[in-house]
Amino acid sequence: MQLSVIILNYNVRYFLELCIISVQEALSAIDSEIIVIDNNSHDESCAMMESHFPHIKLIKNNENVGFSKGNNIAVARAKGEYICILNPDTVIAEDTFTKILAFAQEQKNLGIIGCKLVDGAGKFLPESKRGVPTPWVAFTKITGLYKLFPKSNIFDKYYAGHLDENQTGEVDILVGAFMFMKRDLYLQVEGFDEDCFMYSDDVDLSYVVSKQGNQNYYFHETTVIHYKGESTVKDGTYMKRFQESMNFFYKKHLKSNGLGSLFFAAFMKMGIVFFFFTRKLQHQTQKKIVPTAYYLYSNSEILVNRLALILQKKVSLHNIETQKELISCFNKNHKSIEIIFDNAIYSFKEFITFIELAQNKGFTFKIKPENAEFLIGSNNSNDRGEVIKID
Repeated sequence: MQLSVIILNYNVRYFLELCIISVQEALSAIDSEIIVIDNNSHDESCAMMESHFPHIKLIKNNENVGFSKGNNIAVARAKGEYICILNPDTVIAEDTFTKILAFAQEQKNLGIIGCKLVDGAGKFLPESKRGVPTPWVAFTKITGLYKLFPKSNIFDKYYAGHLDENQTGEVDILVGAFMFMKRDLYLQVEGFDEDCFMYSDDVDLSYVVSKQGNQNYYFHETTVIHYKGESTVKDGTYMKRFQESMNFFYKKHLKSNGLGSLFFAAFMKMGIVFFFFTRKLQHQTQKKIVPTAYYLYSNSEILVNRLALILQKKVSLHNIETQKELISCFNKNHKSIEIIFDNAIYSFKEFITFIELAQNKGFTFKIKPENAEFLIGSNNSNDRGEVIKID
């Protein structure tokens, strides 16, 4: 078997369903398997899996064992030559795995491959490629120096500024939302370190893999949506665990005592204070977007009528051929337009391409997965997304 896709789920039932639908399309021509491991969700995720995807291997944990242990359990049962660790709040293009497999097979001393990630509004997520979080790198991130000197290997190492988002190349660290590698290598390095419950596990694995002489890559030729924030609510518990995880990485790989440790701890605390003030400001200034018009990309009059009844607003039909015209005239009509893609008509790749093209134009986006009775999407990478049931 070529590929095993591992999806660790915790309480994101509808995003998980969307993810699996997209992954199945992307694996249609590949000898592969999907393994979903659930960390004791209480939102009917497992019932949905058993009802909608009975052919997919489902592992049900009796407790939340964390990101590291959960993925290790699943990889131990995987059969693929390659594995892909994948977040459940992602959408995969139909050719994602085909492209990455071809790239992987060309490399020597292959470590981990990551790809271009965008949020639900089509905006590039800079954590798609990162550097090792040394105290200096953490300092440039917390103080915002990386923004003043973009693409600098000195000041913008946190987000691997030496590489453009549309440039494939070598990087140190990749994000756990999408990590593609050989299963044998994963087992050789003993997978994710289970002493880390979550948050720096991907940093640790990337670092361990590269330290053994393997090369990690950021691959830009395919884009994956990551509805960032769906798998984790960013509250006080989140920040406590994040600080613990970064301290874990620092003590394990860099320095365990002395001035370096004090320096790192101080900047971690500064970062937490900065995080809370930033989040508070974002919530105070961010206005909820209420669409004044809905454009459905489909050919279904029945779906138009159903959505009009549910949304209580006019829904008009559009097609992919008019997308550039729509985007170019958007700023002239000053409407808050929500674009809904019917996945029964248009592919996930077409949807991803569209939202990248239309980013920063003021649109919001949702998708209706094929054979699913809901709309789903997210307007930014800070808040949780929205699910609208249409059954």
